[in-house]
Amino acid sequence: MKALIQIIGVPVACSDGIKDSWREVAGWARAKLAEQFGVAVKVEYYDLFDPACPPFPADAQIPVVLIDSVCFSSGGKISVPAIRKHLEGLGL
Repeated sequence: MKALIQIIGVPVACSDGIKDSWREVAGWARAKLAEQFGVAVKVEYYDLFDPACPPFPADAQIPVVLIDSVCFSSGGKISVPAIRKHLEGLGL
């Protein structure tokens, strides 16, 4: 079994310039999930305005986490423990 996790974010403007914080968090999440699930989990990051970005769920807020094309979370933080628990519930 394999799960696809897609994270949608945007660069953030701040006094120091443009930060790509959500991309960095997605990379960190990718590494943490790979430690436990190996190749059974694939994590992809998309900027909101990237042409390849998956459909944005109605009423969602950045960041959006999709697991197998279903909205898992939106807004707030990206919770690796919550994603991990969900994946375990799927039998991974």
